[in-house]
Amino acid sequence: MIEDLLRELAPQVLGALIRRYGQFDPAEDAVQEALLAASLEWPGEGVPDNPRAWLLAVAGRRLVDEWRSESARRRREENAAVLETAGPAPVSARDDTLALLFLCCHPSLSGPSQLALTLRAVGGLTTAEIAAAFLVPEATMAQRISRAKQKIKTSRLGFVLPPEAERAERLRVVRQVLYLIFNEGYTASAGPALVRADLTAEAIRLARMLRSAMPADVETGGLLALMLLTDARRAARTDERGALVPLDEQDRSRWNAAQIAEGVALVSATLGRGRIGPYQLQAAIAALHDEAATAAQTDWPQILALYEVLERVSPGPVVTLNKAVAVGRARGPFAGLAVLGDLDGDERMAGNHRLESVRAHLLEMAGDRAAAHAAYLKAAGMTTSVPEQRYLTMRAALTASEH
Repeated sequence: MIEDLLRELAPQVLGALIRRYGQFDPAEDAVQEALLAASLEWPGEGVPDNPRAWLLAVAGRRLVDEWRSESARRRREENAAVLETAGPAPVSARDDTLALLFLCCHPSLSGPSQLALTLRAVGGLTTAEIAAAFLVPEATMAQRISRAKQKIKTSRLGFVLPPEAERAERLRVVRQVLYLIFNEGYTASAGPALVRADLTAEAIRLARMLRSAMPADVETGGLLALMLLTDARRAARTDERGALVPLDEQDRSRWNAAQIAEGVALVSATLGRGRIGPYQLQAAIAALHDEAATAAQTDWPQILALYEVLERVSPGPVVTLNKAVAVGRARGPFAGLAVLGDLDGDERMAGNHRLESVRAHLLEMAGDRAAAHAAYLKAAGMTTSVPEQRYLTMRAALTASEH
């Protein structure tokens, strides 16, 4: 499809222009105009033999025309030297998408700016689409993206791959940004929909790109595997009315078998082949869930063992929270509740509805319906996701009718 091809080529063309002219905003405007021209011309005239070169030529001309226009007079002097030195843009086979991704995820940018700029420049989403995904006004998101671009300009951040000494840490940030994009799509933090499939699909696409560019990096392979194995369950996560369906109750025939097979193969190819990391371990846990034919056949002791390793490799309250669920299933609800006790005083979990929802689940398993009812209601009042609110309220009503 032409739309898919343009989405794939857009960051390559943008990266090439930024590398050549060193300016983010004008280059992005020129690329958008080139993409619009392609979407209008290619369906009727056919896709050119070298579509990337076509887009580079059109975007380059638009960029030069803008700098030469009357409205750009005040910028003409400062850009004239660049244009004279650069001359006609040569067509290069070099793909600058990875460098663009590293630039968008530069540590000097705030976390929200990294997310927004990555989705805008590399993912090709419009400002309106990004604003809708994160439930903020379009003007607010436009300002966030604009500030990020200005930060890149004033800080003179180099459009190059980071040096070897910095690459591991910068790659960690890139993976984290892609993981956050995926999570926001898979369980929207607010709003009427549980899932934003456009965000999960874009995160998987970018993770594939990163994996292709850095095939030896086992954690990137683990990240892609985790996304595939998690997203494979998406179709079964809601019923026909859009209500949330918990993992144990999902119709596993609706899970995506091809994604599961690809994810499991990636786990097998990466786990134990290098320094073990959190994405590999989470992918291995997801694989155990996906390979269980029924909920009753889930290997909870093995999942718990992996969470214990994960807690050592990448400790944090969310890992401990997930471990509490595994403890509750492998060793009983009271053991799981004991693990939760370690999180009650953790400020990082203050206001997190998942702590109360897990507590409610374990209390229900333990037979304490009254306490479970209160915990479900508390969790429902803390989340801004409409499907989660409805599910937690329903569970509270069920526990109330049983005690």
